[in-house]
Amino acid sequence: MTKMTYAEAARLALKEEMERDSTVWALGEDLGFEGGMGGQYKDLQAEFGIDRIVDTPISEATIMGAAIGAALAGTRPIAELRFSDFAMCAVDELVNQAAKARYMFGGQARVPMIARMPIGIRGGIAAQHSQSPEAWYTHVPGLVVVTPATPADNRGLLKAAIRCDDPVVYMEHKGLWGTEGEVEENDSHPIPLGIARKVVTGNDLTIVTWSAMVDIVEKAALSLADEGISVEVIDLRTLWPWDRDSVFSSVKKTGRLMVVHEAVQVGGFGAEITSEVSEHLFSMLKAPVKRMGGARIPIPFSIPLEAAYMISKEQIINKSKSFFS
Repeated sequence: MTKMTYAEAARLALKEEMERDSTVWALGEDLGFEGGMGGQYKDLQAEFGIDRIVDTPISEATIMGAAIGAALAGTRPIAELRFSDFAMCAVDELVNQAAKARYMFGGQARVPMIARMPIGIRGGIAAQHSQSPEAWYTHVPGLVVVTPATPADNRGLLKAAIRCDDPVVYMEHKGLWGTEGEVEENDSHPIPLGIARKVVTGNDLTIVTWSAMVDIVEKAALSLADEGISVEVIDLRTLWPWDRDSVFSSVKKTGRLMVVHEAVQVGGFGAEITSEVSEHLFSMLKAPVKRMGGARIPIPFSIPLEAAYMISKEQIINKSKSFFS
């Protein structure tokens, strides 16, 4: 096992896939000059050349449109959008073209590309750089949505996304780029899409989460264990397709469910999970399902206000205890 950052693990995955498959390439702003916002492309242009790590003008619609066209032509592009907020300039190309091409052409055309659009709060980058709109894309038929939480998963899931024959919205969390974790360098296999990871095993409460909230929920679960509450923590990894079997199996065991995500709670993907569990497992529930998500306000630029906006370990602990009071 080797310790590396979340960004380094993604860089390793891309390097390995570019070595394995000559049709894999990336395009976006300052990939060569800057090496990506978190260093995910560092030195790759020097190794693979300007034709495979392509610096583009500041035009998200151009980046996405070129990637979709190249995917239809037989390559596997990674469209780097820098922030999920900026990707909104290219939503038409992604939602109305890439997501629908396979269906509209009866399977004769595929769009094997990645729309790489980092999500989440990173510390004082304000309302136009901090959003988590992952639920928007789970709503669109034809798109795969991936939200890695650890360096190891960022490597394995990115490899799977590159090999996927459908368009993947790949949503790394900006706040995780510098976090470290162990990665098995000799295991170059992709992590299958749609398979959740059980982070903590428990019997009293199931908490489903993803992305940067996984670490915070895990810490809350360990604290709750000291107080006699056994929490099972599930990291979905992939929001579409999401691992219903793992979630349902856990809820059948615990009888209680809470979903925690950084994204705004209103209309968040947590509502889909809690609704499905309530509809299909209602008779097995020992308590009503609960959600935790962000307030429906713009994310503040002020660091103290931003901290007040974010979901804390203590809030998760208190909400978990409410199941048993």
